[in-house]
Amino acid sequence: MLNLAEWMINHGVHPFQLAKMILYLLPGMILFALPAVLLMAVFVAFHRLSNDNELQAMKSSGISLYQMLPSVVLMSLAGFLAALFLSSFAGPWGRKSFKDFVFTIAHTRADLGVQERIFCEPFKGITFYISHFAPKERAMKDVFLVDRRDPAMTTTIVAREGRIESREALRRITVRFFDGTIFVADKKQEGGRTITFSTYDLGIGLDDIMPALSGREKDPKEMSFAELRKGLRDPPKSNSRQPEMLVELMERFSIPFAVFLMGLIGAPLGAQLRAGGRLVGIVASLLIFLFYYLLLVGVRNVGETGFLSPIVGSWVPVLFLLGACLYFMQRAKQEKSMDFLESILRVRDYS
Repeated sequence: MLNLAEWMINHGVHPFQLAKMILYLLPGMILFALPAVLLMAVFVAFHRLSNDNELQAMKSSGISLYQMLPSVVLMSLAGFLAALFLSSFAGPWGRKSFKDFVFTIAHTRADLGVQERIFCEPFKGITFYISHFAPKERAMKDVFLVDRRDPAMTTTIVAREGRIESREALRRITVRFFDGTIFVADKKQEGGRTITFSTYDLGIGLDDIMPALSGREKDPKEMSFAELRKGLRDPPKSNSRQPEMLVELMERFSIPFAVFLMGLIGAPLGAQLRAGGRLVGIVASLLIFLFYYLLLVGVRNVGETGFLSPIVGSWVPVLFLLGACLYFMQRAKQEKSMDFLESILRVRDYS
């Protein structure tokens, strides 16, 4: 969001374009929040029933907690299906569409940002000065360019002609120069060199346009199931990103199962944690979600290195939630309170 705000403030991106970017990012945002939201919703509902003694009234009428679970299971199943759709289709579509849209804006900015006989900086760290620019052909004449993206050196290019070209497949903008000279100078003023060329290409990628985005290669989170399967069939030596792809493929199923289990955990936890109000439910839910998320990120990072099998690692957070679900269900069945959790939250009722 900070990067998007910077684009609107510093680079003149229209608010409608910004809204479109946020729309593309929404599936990923919703998928991130869905486990915590579902857990919180079920927890608060059962916590309210418990505090109002309605659970005790139903139990005294012979209705057990397990008989109250069908509605929770139905809600959790709806969350599971929503998460499966978001992780498998909407999320990859949103990420790919977001990067394509950013590239389209950058493509337009390249035309609008380059002006004749004016020092301009259409991309961060790259300064242009040209004597003539033909927008239709995207051709420049008498080009002077300074590239300061490398922290160790500054590259200055002087060329007779230049042309801005787009490579949509790679999401890169290429500035092609003809008949010129490159001056490379160390920023510490310790040395430099001069290169004469007939043709030279200067690449500008998404990582230059918006640093938070990845580079040329398509991220596994943008890939469809077919693309992930195709990448995993390649020989391991020819595709070093196979661990990332396998982690992504596994998480498209493991995260929806985590959402389902989060909903089930909320029922016994809300029924047995008696002290406090809604704030307790929110804090307790966020603590469980935080532990799950840290475990998910930690195992994901280890799995992507290849040290731990992605097939095993991706399901570790789900196994943690399954164990927590069975544990809380057993305590609820035995009518045992959650004193240990209440003491952590410091909301234990001493009256």
